[in-house]
Amino acid sequence: MLANSSSSLPARRAFLGGLVIAILGAIFFSAKAIVAKLIYRYHVDAVTLITFRMLFSLPFFAVMAIWQARTALPLTRAERIKIVLLGLVGYYLSSFLDFLGLQYISAGLERLILFLTPSFVLLISFVFLKKKVTRLEWLALLVSYGGTVLVFLHDVQIGGQGNIALGGALVLSSAFTYAIYLLLSGELVRKVGTLRLVAYAMCVSSVACIVQFFVLRPAGMLVQPHEVYGLSLVNAVFCTVLPVYLTMLGVEKIGAGSASQAGMVGPVSTLFLGALVLDEPITAIQLGGTALVLSGMYLLSRKKV
Repeated sequence: MLANSSSSLPARRAFLGGLVIAILGAIFFSAKAIVAKLIYRYHVDAVTLITFRMLFSLPFFAVMAIWQARTALPLTRAERIKIVLLGLVGYYLSSFLDFLGLQYISAGLERLILFLTPSFVLLISFVFLKKKVTRLEWLALLVSYGGTVLVFLHDVQIGGQGNIALGGALVLSSAFTYAIYLLLSGELVRKVGTLRLVAYAMCVSSVACIVQFFVLRPAGMLVQPHEVYGLSLVNAVFCTVLPVYLTMLGVEKIGAGSASQAGMVGPVSTLFLGALVLDEPITAIQLGGTALVLSGMYLLSRKKV
């Protein structure tokens, strides 16, 4: 009995280590909403904000892409086209809609809405791919959407109906487009590999964001206070590049299912970081809504496959 316990100890430690890595990835990724709110205080718009984020992220992902290209088989023409489309939908359009919405809603509500992405994957699969949805999955959707609506109505009472509705709709669109990315990337991930796909797609997204800036804004808007550059670097390194690496490492160590459940810490961390850094209030309604969303996503994660 003692031998069995001692032999399972290293495996247990390895799992806990992977769990910590996945949790840190979720926290760092969720913190992008906090950093974005801080940048908005310098009267920077969403187009400029996302440009700086991707501009500072691009060198890291470019190095990753070059390294992957040297050790992997060449891509087919069809795979290259799919990667470009995925980069435009999953990281460019989704991120842009997210940062647009953050101008109008709290960081806590933004994270709750984005956390509904798995439910959008489920709904799209049900409507368009005709996949069966179980009672447990419908219950999970009902509970999680109920929690989001609760927090949404609470924020409307505090911040005004028009702005909250617009911001909520934009972030909801962000979650929806990212769900499309997840569905479309499934087969490509198996062929290309997760690390390679992310590196290539992020490079595509970065170029798209930079081109968008020069189409929509004068080059002079690249001149900003040094605080904007510093926060944008934090946004790029600690809220974009680092979470990608940590999440992939977490999936490698403990599996996608456990890593997904570890990601449930995201909305909670955003709620408390918002209170600590941005002085956003934490109310009983927000905590209750967050608990409902987390419960719904937990139920969804417990589905047997």
